[in-house]
Amino acid sequence: MSKPVCVVIGVGPGNGTAIAKKFAEQGYAVALCARTELKLNALAKELPDAAAFVYDVTDPEAAARVFADIEQSLGAVAVVAYNAGSGTWGNVDEVAVDSFQLSWEVNTRGLLLAVKAVLPQMRKRGGGAIVITGATAALRGGLASTAFASAKAAQRSLAQSLAKQLGPEKIHIGYVVLDGMVDLEKTMTNIVDKPLDFFLSAEQIAEAFFYLATQPERAWTFEMDLRPYGEKW
Repeated sequence: MSKPVCVVIGVGPGNGTAIAKKFAEQGYAVALCARTELKLNALAKELPDAAAFVYDVTDPEAAARVFADIEQSLGAVAVVAYNAGSGTWGNVDEVAVDSFQLSWEVNTRGLLLAVKAVLPQMRKRGGGAIVITGATAALRGGLASTAFASAKAAQRSLAQSLAKQLGPEKIHIGYVVLDGMVDLEKTMTNIVDKPLDFFLSAEQIAEAFFYLATQPERAWTFEMDLRPYGEKW
């Protein structure tokens, strides 16, 4: 297949779906990755040259297998959007150790495994881009974010290390700090006292991902933070 390939890891009803649609609109073949095949297949039917791949980022063996399948089916990967995330909330008295571990497995170890799996393909292509969904918790820990904040901070530090190493190989690492609630239908139903522009737009987040993935290499952005007016910072 002649189209460039974008892999979206963590395709849910919000950011993941919006990112997949954006890259498809821009002429990419899109590999849709998540744990639930049924929902992936429905989205794959909507998009041209899209394919579904069941991918559990907590499985240490999954990344190598899935990226090999993607290369065989669609071609060498040009872009990875790492949108997998796990948010278990609670303070140190409330958080369970297994929930703490899971947050690290999804946000940090999962990213490391995905990068290791895709690097041979990007190096073969002569470059690529890996754009990661971050969070405000990567910059500061909140009272109830004992597990999530520590994992996101580690993820951000990992991304910085990757950027420093892989930049000379023309592999761009971008980290998108989302500071706010995304306009998911479930969120909007539960929070009815806020106007629409109080929420982050999944479609506009996808625009930012595409911008980072296609920036000219002499003016790369490592970190971009996105927030609506209602967030304090």
